[in-house]
Amino acid sequence: MGDAFCSDCKRQTEVVFDHSAGDTVCSECGLVLESHSIDETSEWRTFANESGDNDPVRVGGPTNPLLTDGGLSTVIAKPNGASGEFLSSSLGRWQNRGSNPDRGLILAFKTIATMSDRLGLVATIKDRANEIYKRVEDQKSSRGRNQDALLAACLYIACRQEDKPRTVKEICSVANGATKKEIGRAKEYIVKQLGLETGQSVEMGTIHAGDFMRRFCSNLGMNNQAVKAAQEAVQKSEEFDIRRSPISIAAAVIYIITQLAEEKKPSLKDISGATGVAEGTIRNSYKDLYPHVLKIIPSWFAKEEDLKNLCSP
Repeated sequence: MGDAFCSDCKRQTEVVFDHSAGDTVCSECGLVLESHSIDETSEWRTFANESGDNDPVRVGGPTNPLLTDGGLSTVIAKPNGASGEFLSSSLGRWQNRGSNPDRGLILAFKTIATMSDRLGLVATIKDRANEIYKRVEDQKSSRGRNQDALLAACLYIACRQEDKPRTVKEICSVANGATKKEIGRAKEYIVKQLGLETGQSVEMGTIHAGDFMRRFCSNLGMNNQAVKAAQEAVQKSEEFDIRRSPISIAAAVIYIITQLAEEKKPSLKDISGATGVAEGTIRNSYKDLYPHVLKIIPSWFAKEEDLKNLCSP
């Protein structure tokens, strides 16, 4: 039962859904308001205590243009019954004998998907990382290299190209043991290979301090007003020639904002942990920002007296 406007009754009336015919009928006058409607809900119900082998889904996954067969290959499932072991062993051997040229790609795509999920990345970044890895793999020159570092570097480049950059430290946290140094080397290798393929330099996208600000502030549990002030301060900081990395500037701005805020102030160690920037680097970046504090910090957030009372570096 639900409500809908009936043209005969000239008002909102209760309607009945006839699922077998796909009709929506007015309960008062019997007028068919909609016919042959499509029921988009699931045609089955699943419960926690049901066996995982009884999958009612009748369709496969989407096609993948990066795979040879589009990802639509057939896999022989293990049958049930008394003869199941015999059939699974014989058919399984024949299936394994057939070489799948995309086996390595499928495993790599699964690893990239896992890393993307752990970082909360959108599907477009995951797809771009898959595409970058496929292009590198097609050149047959990545044998002997650290596979985890290579996949992590593909994800790092994809984030940059999609204007959703992540720090190398963030990528390293999901890279299955690959170090920042290994990921950095893999990134340089991929950029070089893609440049040789296209004959031109690879566009990596420009990193701005503001790209990291909201995520860093969220890690520190800052309130909305402080986050807004930090974002405005970072934008104004770009007007000055501060020769520091965007991540270091973002960390230094957060340090200044938290010192001016009335709520509990996080320590320098906390800010370093949330941003991945060393405490010494934050102090040095703060020294470079300090002469411009009056012009960078929004006037609605802090008074001039408070800015002058900031600890001098």
